[in-house]
Amino acid sequence: MTTSAQRRLEAFKRLLAHAHSRLAPGFGFVLWDGSTVPADLPAGALALSIADEGAIAGLVRRPTFDTVMNLWVSGRLDIRNGTFFDVIAARPKVRTREIRKSFDKRLLLSTLSKFLFVPRGGPWPLERIAAEARADGSAETYKANISKHYDVSNAFYGLFLDPEMVYSCAYFTDWSNDLAIAQRDKLEMICRKLRLKAGERMLDLGCGWGGLACYAAQHYGVHVHALTLSEQQVAYGREKVARLGLGDRVSINLSDHKAVQGEFDKIVQIEMFEHLGLDNHPDFFQTIHRLLKPGGLYLHHSCTHPAKANDRKFRKKSAVYAATIRYVFPGGEVDHIGMTLANLERFGFDVHDVESWREHFALTCRIWHDRLIQNRAAAEREVGPEKVRIWLAFFMGCAIGFERSSIGIFQTLASKRTRGPSLLPPTRADLFR
Repeated sequence: MTTSAQRRLEAFKRLLAHAHSRLAPGFGFVLWDGSTVPADLPAGALALSIADEGAIAGLVRRPTFDTVMNLWVSGRLDIRNGTFFDVIAARPKVRTREIRKSFDKRLLLSTLSKFLFVPRGGPWPLERIAAEARADGSAETYKANISKHYDVSNAFYGLFLDPEMVYSCAYFTDWSNDLAIAQRDKLEMICRKLRLKAGERMLDLGCGWGGLACYAAQHYGVHVHALTLSEQQVAYGREKVARLGLGDRVSINLSDHKAVQGEFDKIVQIEMFEHLGLDNHPDFFQTIHRLLKPGGLYLHHSCTHPAKANDRKFRKKSAVYAATIRYVFPGGEVDHIGMTLANLERFGFDVHDVESWREHFALTCRIWHDRLIQNRAAAEREVGPEKVRIWLAFFMGCAIGFERSSIGIFQTLASKRTRGPSLLPPTRADLFR
């Protein structure tokens, strides 16, 4: 290490020591030369690890969420002896404004200025990913965006999902239930809300790996036309249908929703709506209205953001939101529950029930994160360490977002509007029999 590099290291250690003494976080730091802050940090203590001084140089020159994500995905920023959740739990319980006030600003500026012209090093893997992909409403764009997220590896998803490969919010009738029970209870609740009856035709939009389609056919005797734009999901779903002997009741199709013809007694979409893009919502609801029989039921299950003062502010994406779309869910956008309900009524539906599942999804994402951590070595063999790190950050961010109510999720039951009674039960008691 050169003399100038040593001076930068020592200056940075003094800055971290100053911050640590003022804020007293429940974690320490491990620097690129193996030294620690505090100096007596125990070997098994929770710590943030910084692999090289180029990581600091990159942050100094571009202090953005994208820079942090690049450093995390490349392993240049890492967490030792714990997870994101441990670091969040151990962070200082003070406001950002108070943190800024507690710092010696002269020390901060003099230290960070030493890194301004240091090479940022590498790698920077996320810079290879194109800027945000817009959902233009075409089947080709939808398929390309879906493939980037879902055609990763069925085996990879199997490492953190439940045995039925259900990749959507679970339903915890008891917070201590395991994931398999919670996902089975979710499928059951969906079927009950739709009041499925043997012989009915159900359309499952964005069917994933076929969990709901097979469950509804097995337990309620319906005929299911299921759609996905993921080739790997189609292959898995068709194998599952054949294995369960459901070929006469379930078809898994590689198709866009706009290509569907005919009429259905019941229609359901479970977290497929987020892939459409806000500008394509009118076309989607018109398509559902066209496909649903008069008086038929539609269950709409999707994530939301809280409404803002106006649509312009609502459409403005935070750094985390923009990164999620760029690195994880290309083309994805969510509405707010008011927008959902307005569109349903605007395009000919009668809304019967709206239920928040926000806390259920917070727990679901936490479980997915923890299961991926448990199976991390196998996951890295399957898709590589960079992809695993992206998904871990995604699940952590979602879990925290749902917990703090910066993200929501609702199940909304609607029918195709007709004159006269809906013929639904007078209460929701039948759902909990």
